[in-house]
Amino acid sequence: MTTTAHRRVEPSLVVSLVGLAISVYLTVEHFTGSTTLACPEGATLNCQKVTSSSWSTLVGVPVTLLGLGYFVAMALLLTPLAWRRRGLDPVRIAGAVAGVAMVLYLIWIELFKVDAICLWCTGVHAVTVILLGTVLWRTFGADRP
Repeated sequence: MTTTAHRRVEPSLVVSLVGLAISVYLTVEHFTGSTTLACPEGATLNCQKVTSSSWSTLVGVPVTLLGLGYFVAMALLLTPLAWRRRGLDPVRIAGAVAGVAMVLYLIWIELFKVDAICLWCTGVHAVTVILLGTVLWRTFGADRP
């Protein structure tokens, strides 16, 4: 009788990869002049206005590039191999909390400085909050191996 090893999908890794995919798209759009940014342009919903505003960089670095780096780092911390290292738990939690703190800042910028919302950015924001939930669940949940 043969047994097969059961490999489970790591939800936190999947969530971080979704964030990474959106960040790649936004980064490409940032560096190509947002010519193909798929987002409605209106008074409130306007990705072009958000992604090309003076607030779209932080200390000279495009926010999209920061997001890309964030999701690469988190994806590395959320691989099944990395999850076996309990010593990384505080780093994972701190990373996820820092991500949500940045999201709160960026939402504030969109609402009160740019006066527009980007749907793609909102997707990243939602993924970041979900990522925090999955990291906390995996760290403290009953299914922790």
